[in-house]
Amino acid sequence: MERRNVDIVGRLDWLTILFVIAIMVCGWFSICGASVAVENPDLFSFATRPGKQLVWILCALALGAVVMLVTQTFYNSYAYIIYIVLLLLLIVTIFVATDTKGSRSWLHLGPVSLQPAEFAKFATALALAKYVDRYDFSPSSLSDVLKACAIFFVPMVLIVGQNETGSALVYMAFLLVLYREGMTGSVLLVGFCAILFFILEIKFSPLNFGDQPFHVGTWLVLTIIQILEAIMIWMMSHDRRFSLVVLGMGLGGMLIGLSVSLSIIPFKVTWLQAVLIGATSVFIVFRAVKDMVRRYMLVALFAVCSVGYLFSVDYAFNEILKPHQRTRINVILGLEDDPKGAGYNVNQSLIAIGSGGLTGKGFMKGTQTKLKYVPEQDTDFIFCTVGEEQGFKGSAFVLLLYLALLIRLIFLSERQSSVFGRVYGYSVVCILFFHLFINIGMVLGITPVIGIPLPFFSYGGSSLWGFTILLSVFLRIDCERTTSY
Repeated sequence: MERRNVDIVGRLDWLTILFVIAIMVCGWFSICGASVAVENPDLFSFATRPGKQLVWILCALALGAVVMLVTQTFYNSYAYIIYIVLLLLLIVTIFVATDTKGSRSWLHLGPVSLQPAEFAKFATALALAKYVDRYDFSPSSLSDVLKACAIFFVPMVLIVGQNETGSALVYMAFLLVLYREGMTGSVLLVGFCAILFFILEIKFSPLNFGDQPFHVGTWLVLTIIQILEAIMIWMMSHDRRFSLVVLGMGLGGMLIGLSVSLSIIPFKVTWLQAVLIGATSVFIVFRAVKDMVRRYMLVALFAVCSVGYLFSVDYAFNEILKPHQRTRINVILGLEDDPKGAGYNVNQSLIAIGSGGLTGKGFMKGTQTKLKYVPEQDTDFIFCTVGEEQGFKGSAFVLLLYLALLIRLIFLSERQSSVFGRVYGYSVVCILFFHLFINIGMVLGITPVIGIPLPFFSYGGSSLWGFTILLSVFLRIDCERTTSY
């Protein structure tokens, strides 16, 4: 045991640990700048947020050391058990957690409050790595991919049940892991199209096509679906004639109908487009049966489901999403101007970052943060503190630290000798990237405000411990990358 632990210390990737500690230190100073009063700068008092965060950091380092003492064999053998235990904890949380700012996601254990959703990430990563590591797993098999997706879809649903939509969306990052393992890009295409169709429909639904009785957003999305049908047929078959026929049936019919509506009798051209998409889908299915090419049926399925999805967007937006969520989306899309409501956080964040200039105002000299103009300035919006106090240079330095960490983790993932290690490593990379992209994006006003922390940087014990466990497990796996099991 002693020899093995000595070997682990020697084989640890200390460069990764150095990057993480540097990010923690930068985060701690930013928490000081955001939450400590200048007239009473007691940075180490346990009654202040910097003092509490320092305790969280020290505990996280100790927790990481303990996690790295556990062998890779244990994580591989008990991956499913760990996953099930965390799922049960998520279920229990829904019923026993108290309401905190509208969500039921925090468990209060005496003086400590923990968020199980943060710890479920590493458990889900272990279960996904275990499943993909099966000898008979095939990324080209729809059945295998759907089962793999179910592994992270289940905790997503449970976390949504806790009214933590932002934390649930993080689990979509696992799709990128499957894509790295060879999953067809069509799944990512479907996800991209779902987002694009949603934005176009919501953004342009208030606009009519001139004086025509149909919306620009619906017309745009249906036109894109018609074009994608032909492109997908071409990519699958390289049959120019087949793809041109599909394109002609769709766009040609739509253009004829649009001309009639503009010059003779106005009518809803979008209804005609939906019928044309149905007709082309039937034609594609006919060719799939005739040519015995089942892949063509996927194109028809994509087109029909896209139309159904499009006509359900309005219902989902108005009936399923909550008012504050609708308002946030409308603000992001420029449909509403709510500087004192849903857009307040982002506007104040942009003011804080812009006021920092090139070099910043200096440590603990940020007026926006000191005067508490930015809500959640030491948690979800902590990056604006960096921008105001340290300016562009400090912000760039923090982002470069994250970039270096991600590149290093990609390198470690690629050098794994097992599929289990590689999949888990890329799970860590994708989760960190998703958090980084969304958090920085919402601070800059380019992504919706969904309330997720900046990894190893934001104030809070649950997120810090969760990320520490997630990364520490991978560092332990990397130590044993040449060991077979």
